[in-house]
Amino acid sequence: MSDFVSVLDLAPAELVAVVARAGGVKQDPASAAGKLSGLRVGLFFEKPSARTRISTEVATADLGAVPVVLKGDEIGLGRRESVEDVARVFDRYLDVLALRVFSHDHLRTIATLAEAPVINLLSDREHPCQALADLQTMAETRPLPETRLAFVGDGNNVCHSLVLAAVMAGVHVRVATPPGHEPLADIVTRAGEIGAESGGSVTVGNDADEAVAGADVVYTDVWASMGQEDEVDARRATFGPYRIDEERFARAAGDAIFLHCLPAHRGEEVTAGVMEHARSRVFDQAENRMHSFKALLLHLCS
Repeated sequence: MSDFVSVLDLAPAELVAVVARAGGVKQDPASAAGKLSGLRVGLFFEKPSARTRISTEVATADLGAVPVVLKGDEIGLGRRESVEDVARVFDRYLDVLALRVFSHDHLRTIATLAEAPVINLLSDREHPCQALADLQTMAETRPLPETRLAFVGDGNNVCHSLVLAAVMAGVHVRVATPPGHEPLADIVTRAGEIGAESGGSVTVGNDADEAVAGADVVYTDVWASMGQEDEVDARRATFGPYRIDEERFARAAGDAIFLHCLPAHRGEEVTAGVMEHARSRVFDQAENRMHSFKALLLHLCS
């Protein structure tokens, strides 16, 4: 068994296979029903969640496994009890540990100590399960290799996993952020190295119109994530020029789709018109969180 703390925990061929399997599970749900009967999947939420909680719990149940949902205040990770002790105890009870946490380092510690697969449902560094659903949604529209993807907004955890996963699948990624909000340099460097093998690529800049021009996929995320509530006003001023509106979306390819990992703040990072555009695939993307999690569980537990 392996972990999925980072997109990089899968080889490029494994990643592409999981995305393909997610599409198959979506088309034929019965093909996966009951496949993991008897397994116990721990779903730990240190941070609040809507789509992640629902998609993972339903996916686990559909596969015949038992979802065990735990809240952050019930565990007190690193406060009430050490991360190391929590990892050892969870590992005695559960067959899979899936955690939505603040600290990526906590996930790595748990993965080091646990024999069960450890899945990152979100951390401050990456959101790899979201990236699986993103690629699945893109693949429903066009072949992934040579696809041109524009990510506009904050170089955050969603951006990190998306860049890595997309480049692994042969996608050309253009990231546009305000100065000082670029994705981490080590993420970009690693993506560039992967692209040399996969045929994908990544460029990072500060011009949103340049990134979107001719893109096949346009993607954005909220300007202030959980834990950044005290920065909301400052971020609105900084990120205002990076809004995806109808005029900017029109700069993309004529058949381009729009993606957003949700929740969306309509009127801030994206207009209502783009969210409701005929080529918006936001809600397909949200649905695919469930199918891609099924595929991931099947891959890790097979």
